Amino acid sequence: MARQYATSSNSLILLARRGEKLQKLKSELLPHTKSIDIIVVDVTDFELLQQKIDSIGFVDMVILNAGISVGHTDGITPFKDFKKLYDVNLLANHAILEILLPKFESQKSGKIVFISSLSSLFSMPTAKAYSSSKRALNAYAEAIRYRYKKHNIKVINILPGFIKSELTDKNSFKMPFLLFTQDGVKRIRYAIDKNKRIYAFPFRFYLIISFLNLLPHFLREKIVEFF
Repeated sequence: MARQYATSSNSLILLARRGEKLQKLKSELLPHTKSIDIIVVDVTDFELLQQKIDSIGFVDMVILNAGISVGHTDGITPFKDFKKLYDVNLLANHAILEILLPKFESQKSGKIVFISSLSSLFSMPTAKAYSSSKRALNAYAEAIRYRYKKHNIKVINILPGFIKSELTDKNSFKMPFLLFTQDGVKRIRYAIDKNKRIYAFPFRFYLIISFLNLLPHFLREKIVEFF
């Protein structure tokens, strides 16, 4: 996404936990952008995260795409892992927006991009932590959209399927409709440019999930048990 927005008219602020990777990306993109600042912080360090966000000046858009998975397991997810996943996938978003939303409200503009997941629409028993965190994110994004619409703040919720990344590289199973990174990024950029409230892709995968959700509960259970 940073590469997508690396143009002479854009100033970028890149935030992540791995400073070496951030610095390498900054060196790559700096010749093409107006300016680039990097912020090295783990989003689960909420106090430091909020301090860093508070030090930022004007922002017209934030892309909230930090996310982790604990993998697919049929057992009980340890509480420590479950909490860490929720800290990253859900609570870090609020920690950031607690600081940014008043700024957006005062400037009467802003765009918030959430990165959810198609898995938020259909919960498999092997991905209960991840799916539930993304479903909670959907509800949070919807509430923020309703609350701040009158302040000209746009809220975009992206629901991707499988996109090749460090996250999906850990999966040992066949991932349906897996997209190359650049293809996924282009679709996310399209949704942002068009101000899509909710944008789910790949469309064929979304249709399959939507069809399953229309089925009676007992039939859905049988399909899940089969797979």
